[in-house]
Amino acid sequence: MKTDNKNFYKELMLRMCRVRQFEEEVKRLYGEGAVHGTLHLCMGEEAVDVGSTYYLKDGDYVFATHRGHGICIGRGVDLSKMMAEILGRSTGTNFGRGGSMHICDIDKGIIGCNGVVGANAPTACGAALSIKLKKEEDRVAVCFTGDGAANTGALLESMNLAGVWKLPVIFVLIENHYAVSTVVERASADTDFTKRAEPFGLGCFETDGNDVLSVAETMEKARRFVIENKKPCLVVEHTYRVSGHSRSDQNKYRSPEEIQYWDEHGPINRFTDSLISEGLFTEAEINSIKSQAEAEMKAAVEFAVNSPAADEEVSGLLKAVYAD
Repeated sequence: MKTDNKNFYKELMLRMCRVRQFEEEVKRLYGEGAVHGTLHLCMGEEAVDVGSTYYLKDGDYVFATHRGHGICIGRGVDLSKMMAEILGRSTGTNFGRGGSMHICDIDKGIIGCNGVVGANAPTACGAALSIKLKKEEDRVAVCFTGDGAANTGALLESMNLAGVWKLPVIFVLIENHYAVSTVVERASADTDFTKRAEPFGLGCFETDGNDVLSVAETMEKARRFVIENKKPCLVVEHTYRVSGHSRSDQNKYRSPEEIQYWDEHGPINRFTDSLISEGLFTEAEINSIKSQAEAEMKAAVEFAVNSPAADEEVSGLLKAVYAD
């Protein structure tokens, strides 16, 4: 690590802590009955969320999955509005109507999180096609999927379409070991997902998804590759989902010891150990960063809790439709 990059390292750590603290607060609120519907938390995937989005530009389009809180936070979506959305408040990103799985922020390039596995791939291709037709040379569309989507027709057909049309799209495949409760080895005959790129003519990159610096560097290379070569690429990121698939997940398909191991060796702890061992940060400085993230989350929760509920009147429901 370079000593002159301290502000960069601090920002990465702060963003990862924001993701984790946001998830912890949402998990607590769900347990208290304040959240309607379900939740898909991304605990353990903080490096993927932050590293993958750090070098994206303002004009880039982002298509997240049902597990999209961290991606949105990485892109800088307002924490208070996100919290309000999940609590069904009118001040939320979607006026409290979309909940956890449908957060969007057009100004940040978040076209929308998607509750259907693999279904964001075709829409990402559509956005990439618009970039190409408009000759917007320095923009890309980024489609996030998990290993659970790796064998779906929507994703594979989209990768083929992107390859045929030479679309500026980055397919980010987050391999987090489990698709709901199915371990990756039981769902894919070949778990080397980098091979998915070859038949469709895509460029390919692979990275340790628990190393935030590696993820950020890899995504920066991938974005540059797409723009310079005018062709799509695949990025495979290996990580581990510590949280259950959803809040109804009892985690009976894996042991507590497995979860504990990965949590202890997760992205935030790894980055903390590296920064301290390299002498770039003291433990007190790291704790200060974590305290900042905790304070931001408390403020976000206060804003959300004190916001009015989503408008249930017909007049209110119609104010955000595309056409009537």
